[in-house]
Amino acid sequence: MSAFVIGVDVGTGSARAGIFNACGEMLASASEPIAMWKPGPDFAEQSSDDIWRAICLVVRQSLQQAQVAPENIAGISFDATCSLVVLDENGLPLAVNDEGDDARNIIVWMDHRALQETEEINARGHEVLQYVGGKLSPEMQTPKLLWLKRNLPRTWKRAAQFFDLADYLTYRCTGNAARSLCTLVCKWTYLGHENRWDESYFAQNDLTDALPRIGSDVRPMGENLGVLLPGAARELGLTQSCKVGVGIIDAHAGGLGVLGGVWENDETASLKKLESALALIGGTSNCHMAASREAKFVPGVWGPYFGAMIPGLWLTEGGQSTAGSAIDWVIDNHANAPSLREAAAKSGRTVYQILNEEIARLKSDAETITRDIHVLPYFLGNRSPHADPYARAVFDGISLDESLASQALLYYATIQAVAYGTRDIVSALNEKGYLIDTLFVTGGGTKNPLWLQEHADATGCTLILPHESEAVLLGSAILAATAAGLHEDIYSAMKAMSRSGARIEPRSETQQFHAAKFAIFQEMYAQQKTRRAIMAKF
Repeated sequence: MSAFVIGVDVGTGSARAGIFNACGEMLASASEPIAMWKPGPDFAEQSSDDIWRAICLVVRQSLQQAQVAPENIAGISFDATCSLVVLDENGLPLAVNDEGDDARNIIVWMDHRALQETEEINARGHEVLQYVGGKLSPEMQTPKLLWLKRNLPRTWKRAAQFFDLADYLTYRCTGNAARSLCTLVCKWTYLGHENRWDESYFAQNDLTDALPRIGSDVRPMGENLGVLLPGAARELGLTQSCKVGVGIIDAHAGGLGVLGGVWENDETASLKKLESALALIGGTSNCHMAASREAKFVPGVWGPYFGAMIPGLWLTEGGQSTAGSAIDWVIDNHANAPSLREAAAKSGRTVYQILNEEIARLKSDAETITRDIHVLPYFLGNRSPHADPYARAVFDGISLDESLASQALLYYATIQAVAYGTRDIVSALNEKGYLIDTLFVTGGGTKNPLWLQEHADATGCTLILPHESEAVLLGSAILAATAAGLHEDIYSAMKAMSRSGARIEPRSETQQFHAAKFAIFQEMYAQQKTRRAIMAKF
């Protein structure tokens, strides 16, 4: 009997499932939107029940498409955004909002309601902060917990468990409340290299009473947590013999899914090569995952995290809070947006295809068509390498032109700006001992050839695409295969299931142009900081 595994990915806007064989070939996949509520400018909430509904639907749809019998699914695992899930003593949702709506029990990763709490925690300067690049982000969990304690005392009093979303999903499947090493190290300040919490950090920040509700049962990713509970098996359309692997954050799953192409027969050579590679997982936000044998401390860049992606290795994690979302915002908020959408619907093309065609037409006259348009895409602040949640987007060179050409140029300049953000992160990593010259890329942007070439040109790095385009799903499937015993460990599963695909090389003729624009990109941020300092007294 052939054995298959299921990887489930819960992103910001949808839940997806993919069925894979032991060689990493995907047989089928399905996607379902998930709801989000935004009760305020810095607030974003979701529902754990709605996410579970979507997961059950996509798993069943994938089974049907692949024509695989439920009894042939040996394992399942989950990756998810690093969102905070709050449950009561009966495992039921608890409100994270003023309205008291218990259905909305998730504070989404991108929610910045805890800015003040983040500032206060950072100002206290506890030594654990050295393992998050020196500063916490409001996207992490302890500032959100402190916000809950201060602002929603009823929820705080009734809350029995606080979960990262990936851990909630394995708990819902198995009843096992163990947490993933990945989630706790990256988002909760767990010291993975010492296998402990620093309780003094929680005491310093009035969060000692949170620790029992997070727990200390911490497991490495891909470990077998047990089999599906009867109710979970029924809802997912699987059997109770299906094993559940400890989950992972979505970006980190993408890292597992793309980096298997690094491995060679010589293990030492493979590890050395790995330290010159960066996994870039693109989407609403971008995540940049770099692994090393030794801890590398990079100010403004998260980590180093021990064992949080690849067992036994340190992880340094850069990121851009707005990447795909910045590009989409620019498209959607241009005066030509309604006409563009109408043209796309009539022609059966995407808006990106039409804009790319317009860029190609404009570039027939000159390669440097964005020389007078500059963008700083910090709509939700800068995650790395400046760790500045107060940074904001800036546009320079915008006219009153409402044409398709104007829209295409702004779209193109924003893609370049997102790429310069990655260049900024790579530069910071290399200054602290990395030798990154290759980007292993996956995610929505990688389906766009313009996005790919501009990232190669703007960073000066070779881009390598995965053989399996759904690399985030594959990363979760790697964990499922490890838990099910189809492969001995994560290393073996990565080697067997993850392979490299196409390569995109940077063009030397664009090097000087991008160096000039990158210098302006950095200058725009420096100027914004100066302006903020001038206005701070008002």
